[in-house]
Amino acid sequence: MSEKPIAFVDLAAQRRRLEGRIEAAVKRVIGHGRFIMGPEVAEFERRLGAYSGAAQAVTCASGTDALTLALMALGCGAGEAVFVPGFTFAASAEAAALLGATPVFVDVEAESFNMDPASLAPAVEEAKRTGLRPKAVIPVDLFGRPADYDAIAAVAEDAAMSVVADAAQSFGARYRGRAVGTLGRLAATSFFPSKPLGCYGDGGALLTDDADLASIVRSLRVHGMGEHKYDTRRIGVNSRLDTLQAAVLLEKLAVFDEEIKARQTIAARYGEVLKGVVRTPSVVNEVTSAWACYTVLVENGDRDQVAARLKEAGVPTAVYYPKSLHRQPAYADFPAAPEGLPVADRLAGQVLSLPMHPYLDAETQDRIAQALRQAIS
Repeated sequence: MSEKPIAFVDLAAQRRRLEGRIEAAVKRVIGHGRFIMGPEVAEFERRLGAYSGAAQAVTCASGTDALTLALMALGCGAGEAVFVPGFTFAASAEAAALLGATPVFVDVEAESFNMDPASLAPAVEEAKRTGLRPKAVIPVDLFGRPADYDAIAAVAEDAAMSVVADAAQSFGARYRGRAVGTLGRLAATSFFPSKPLGCYGDGGALLTDDADLASIVRSLRVHGMGEHKYDTRRIGVNSRLDTLQAAVLLEKLAVFDEEIKARQTIAARYGEVLKGVVRTPSVVNEVTSAWACYTVLVENGDRDQVAARLKEAGVPTAVYYPKSLHRQPAYADFPAAPEGLPVADRLAGQVLSLPMHPYLDAETQDRIAQALRQAIS
């Protein structure tokens, strides 16, 4: 008898847990017929803000849109620099480039995979030297662990920049007693299905304590409207969270705390069973991770070959990211920190993400660990 397939992210297990509840929520939306900005959207925004501790929560169509709306609300544009880590997904830099600003790439820390404040400071000075005005910095909470916001905020304050947290992977985590959503002037998150809090399509949100900025974002997400949709005060976009997705997210938020706790347990067990096999990720004091991904480093051996052997053994993996963003053709001509991004370049050849979700059982983890041992040996 063959072993059951291993899911990289098991959305079906969560679906079984919420069986009946999701259907009922969707049926309610179909019943009232308010598919755009229906009552579930307002209720989800209220609960999202309460969960995160942010005074304002504004939903939108995707995590990428959340970043773009944040920079739009800040008035970001041509001649201004937006600092992003080189080791991240394209969306982090894309928002700045789309608005005519200049993304400036910063190296990351080897342990956390997040923006290195020691690389940010010289990058800011180099941007100034070339005539760019520092406008914002976007730390990315890669794989679920918050960046070092206090250190980054200190650099940002010296340069009169706003901090926009890219919390697409970290919603549910905490940094020195503060929840994700309260870090930075604005925090953007994503509800892509594989994220810790995911919907059944695309979705995103911005969290902030700044009521004025939240008001601007609410206008921008609906074509820059004022008092009504035919009162256009700004040049905006069309970026609203569907009511059906809000209904799904309300049900998922109800079990989210339990799922975050399960992720902590699973991550801790991975650390135990993989000790001495690969370099495993860690968290430091006063920081928790949402463990959106469990990413190890293959330091001794060929990462791609290890991934291929794991695939043969029935273990799915992913590489986030095989090439640093500053090496991608679309972004290769944008500036970077003066000493380069050596850590980002090294990590791109070593990172390997293993199956991770709240319903991963111990037996499956043991199968994964055993297969990884054999793949490396």
